[in-house]
Amino acid sequence: MNSPNVLWIFIEDMNDWFGCYGHQVVKTPNIDQLTKNGVRFDRAYMPAGVCSPSRSAVITGMYQTTIGAHNHRSSRPNFRNIDMGQDYDAISLPDGVSTIPEHFRDAGYYTFIEGKTDYNFVYQSTNLYHHNNPKMGFKGAQGGSDWSGCPDGKPFFGQIQLTGGKQFGNPNLQRYINPSDITVPPYYPDHPIIRDEIALHYDCVSHTDNEVGQILTKLEEDHLLENTIIFLFSDHGMRLPRHKQFVYEGGHKVPLIVSGLGHTGLIQPGIIRQDLVSGIDISATSLALANLEIPDNMEGKHLFSSNFIPREYVIAAKDRCDYTIDRIRAVRTKKYGYLRNFMTDRPYMQPQYRDGSNFMTLLHSMYAESKLNSVQAAFWGSNRPEEELYDLENDPHETINLANNPNYSSVLSEHQKILNNWINETDDKGQYPESDVGLRCVLQRWDDQCINPEYTKLKN
Repeated sequence: MNSPNVLWIFIEDMNDWFGCYGHQVVKTPNIDQLTKNGVRFDRAYMPAGVCSPSRSAVITGMYQTTIGAHNHRSSRPNFRNIDMGQDYDAISLPDGVSTIPEHFRDAGYYTFIEGKTDYNFVYQSTNLYHHNNPKMGFKGAQGGSDWSGCPDGKPFFGQIQLTGGKQFGNPNLQRYINPSDITVPPYYPDHPIIRDEIALHYDCVSHTDNEVGQILTKLEEDHLLENTIIFLFSDHGMRLPRHKQFVYEGGHKVPLIVSGLGHTGLIQPGIIRQDLVSGIDISATSLALANLEIPDNMEGKHLFSSNFIPREYVIAAKDRCDYTIDRIRAVRTKKYGYLRNFMTDRPYMQPQYRDGSNFMTLLHSMYAESKLNSVQAAFWGSNRPEEELYDLENDPHETINLANNPNYSSVLSEHQKILNNWINETDDKGQYPESDVGLRCVLQRWDDQCINPEYTKLKN
């Protein structure tokens, strides 16, 4: 059999609100078909709740905290049309660490990407991809786009980046989900603005499903579907607070479907898996399914290995997002979610890019006017606990913190040990302050929005 093509359908800002995941608000026939032809993972977690560290991890198969790519939008010589000059926070990958497209390219694959890279390290795009179009979305595999530039007889590794949950600025997005038909999670107030935002996300899901259908149709027309393994996943959750930028379930639990395995004889389709999966496992699995060697130092795991041992836990990290400095670590085990807040001197909702949106204005004002209940208000106050522990089976929305409950002291201790060991074993780079060069670049980009005390010494 010829080497299989490997295609990543990489979606922005999207939770797993698809029909195949049990959501009935919107129909997703194309994504559901991928599940029927492959494997659906119900407990896949990205290692971050925001795009650039998440994407940096996935493209290397390494935790972003291991390779020093954990701070959002770092290592950028140019950013938002601002030239950082020679003195920018250039972050190089550690010796022995390469990107997934480089591994495929070295093995003779044609590599392409349609859309953002967003990697927090130094790289040359021409070393990764034969074809790189920074414009998001599927181009119809025409004129050298997508896989159409792949020479005859060569397999391809490709990434098609879909805008996903960021369709809110698309004037052509069809809005047809009735806000009254959705369910509001208990950590949000049941308000028309919140309902409309959640309904908007379902509309984005429908739009994304249509795009996936276009990709599948074109693969079939080009006689490539039979020999293409498709990974569909997102970089993190939707844009509402407590989802995006955070590492609660809504922030980093993502859809993950691996399809086409039945066609290539690798595994029977229609499988649903409940084991814990990290986003970095996508990388290792992609190499393995193409019969390429997984580097010994890669932290990702081959999900279909004959001697596969399920993960006992997955880890996620929140570090600086744009100009807001923070540090949170999360541990997900079979039953529990544990979070450690390292910077309890600052609130959860520090100033950030969503400020000024209608939903942020609403939530801030409702908190100020004491119109949020205790569950909703907990995220908007000035204080936060050092530790959070949630029973995910009985409290899937993570609203009842068990960290101070004596009945869960042994569970808490177990998760504390997991995180401490992981920090030490991986040398979590988030435990070290960001360099002055890196913080100066943030100051140059964001100026007066940089209010954390870490910037003070650089402003004088």
